[in-house]
Amino acid sequence: MGVIDFSVLVLFVPTFFFVSITPGMCMTLALTMGMAFGVKRTLWMMLGELCGVALVAIAAVLGIAAFMLQYPQAFQVFKYCGAAYLGYLGIQMWRARGRMVLVQPSETAPSAIPRWTLISQGFITAVANPKGWAFFIALLPPFINQSKPVVPQMAVLLSVILLLEFTCMLIYASGGRTLSRLLHRGENVRLMNRIAGTLMLGVGGWLALS
Repeated sequence: MGVIDFSVLVLFVPTFFFVSITPGMCMTLALTMGMAFGVKRTLWMMLGELCGVALVAIAAVLGIAAFMLQYPQAFQVFKYCGAAYLGYLGIQMWRARGRMVLVQPSETAPSAIPRWTLISQGFITAVANPKGWAFFIALLPPFINQSKPVVPQMAVLLSVILLLEFTCMLIYASGGRTLSRLLHRGENVRLMNRIAGTLMLGVGGWLALS
């Protein structure tokens, strides 16, 4: 048997993809910078964002794993709390009406912005996003099989997360004005939210019953 069961990946991959592709802080940043500076320049911001996402994901799993080692009986309580939180997120996504609010593209010349500024902007956006922390704390640890080594499982899940996150940011950055017009229509954002919300509810139910 592999490091992670195939059935776990079948559930994890589409859930994280739709959560990532749903408009949020990082995707809005990728879209606006892609429109203003072009995809090539925006890749530096994406590098920082991916580093931030990796840090948040690792911190969430290691923190929870350390707690579970000290208090193994708390795993069931944590699992049900995580399932309830994911169910709450799913319901909130279903009820969401809003449309994407875009920041106006900067008029600053792309070459005038240092690469490290773009990298740090992406990194800070990822680390400072409270929803990102809540999502990783609630969703990642239950996908870790306590009977198998944590590091190989985390490496696989983190690779999947970063690949999907990069793919989604690339879609937003290269989508430009077409994607901007699409996401300004409230019904399109609602549809994406409802797909992600349905997956959240499904994962929450799976966690509660597993």
